[in-house]
Amino acid sequence: MEIGTFSFAELQPLPGEPAVSPEQRLRDLLEEAELAEQVGLDVYALGEHHRPDFAVSAPAVVLGAVAGRTKRLRLSSAVTVLSSEDPVRVFQQYATLDLLSGGRAEIMAGRGSFIESFPLFGYDLRDYDALFAEKLELLLALRDHERITWSGRFRPRLDDQPVYPRPVQERLPVWIAVGGNPESAVRAGVLDLPMALAIIGGLPERFVPFAELQREAARRAGHAPPRLSINSHGYIAQRSQDALDESFPYVELAMNAIGRERGWPPLSRESFDAAATLRGANFTGSPQQVVEKILFQHELFGHDRFLLQFGIGTMAHAKTMRAIELLGTEVAPAVRAEVERRAAA
Repeated sequence: MEIGTFSFAELQPLPGEPAVSPEQRLRDLLEEAELAEQVGLDVYALGEHHRPDFAVSAPAVVLGAVAGRTKRLRLSSAVTVLSSEDPVRVFQQYATLDLLSGGRAEIMAGRGSFIESFPLFGYDLRDYDALFAEKLELLLALRDHERITWSGRFRPRLDDQPVYPRPVQERLPVWIAVGGNPESAVRAGVLDLPMALAIIGGLPERFVPFAELQREAARRAGHAPPRLSINSHGYIAQRSQDALDESFPYVELAMNAIGRERGWPPLSRESFDAAATLRGANFTGSPQQVVEKILFQHELFGHDRFLLQFGIGTMAHAKTMRAIELLGTEVAPAVRAEVERRAAA
């Protein structure tokens, strides 16, 4: 199983803590990515946001800097908000990243859970679904053909237009990011695309039908079994109580700020702790607890990639570095060994 980490580059300090500048946050990200490779993780991914509480609006640029400081890590967006992007520029950016990194770039394409990019780039939210479907079609065509003829509703047509540069990888990997939309899981299967399934709340069993929809759609379309990633929030400390105590204030601040915008109830410590139990959605705990939880979900989903988001809220950089170290040195080897054992049994 591939195991990695991703970040949204949050910029929300706790009350009384010093603010972290965007410049410093980006420097922290580079150190975190370097450490992720050093401790044996497989993937490093960055989210795209257009808000004051996040430092990264252009993941490909930051990942280009990461490429220069790493040699093996897969480098991905998490996610590219494709609905409000120009697929030609997305392809060119990640093809360039692929060249810089020696063939390690990936695109995780999604609709995005925030809407700031739509008015920023002149798109209408009423076209939310149509924008994504059309732009995904164009992105895949760009990936598969050096010259392209294409027309759609939301972008000027292309007439036998060559698009450069071309990536190192013959087919630049494009993952479909799915939160709660069954149609997206079906689309991933039909299009023979891997799916990144975000589980950030509720019982993981509720998400099993999404994996089944992707696999059945792929089978009906004549494709091989597709790849699946589970992407979740969490934090690791040597002791489970420390993991809960250290991370809760940051998660509470970040989630309640978003909750006020969306009408969610405040996050309680009780619900946070419950989500960290075996059948919850939050991977917060000791290394052994996180190992057990990944393996529990592997029995449900049979996935071949797991990505863990640290730093919900602006967790202290040193603590995030320690959590990455534990993920790479203690969690990942134990999970890989057990998954390999199960496959051989």
